[in-house]
Amino acid sequence: MSVLFVLVAISILVAGFFLFAFIWSVKSSQFEDQEGAAMRMLYDNNIDKK
Repeated sequence: MSVLFVLVAISILVAGFFLFAFIWSVKSSQFEDQEGAAMRMLYDNNIDKK
């Protein structure tokens, strides 16, 4: 039963770390480029090629 408490504590620490990393990335403008490479690949700029 004590192993279960250790595993729950570790999982809460890991979840807290990922929550901190997500909040840090949002506040440091990591998601500002919404027209980045992931969206540019959807646009076909070479339609007029024959």
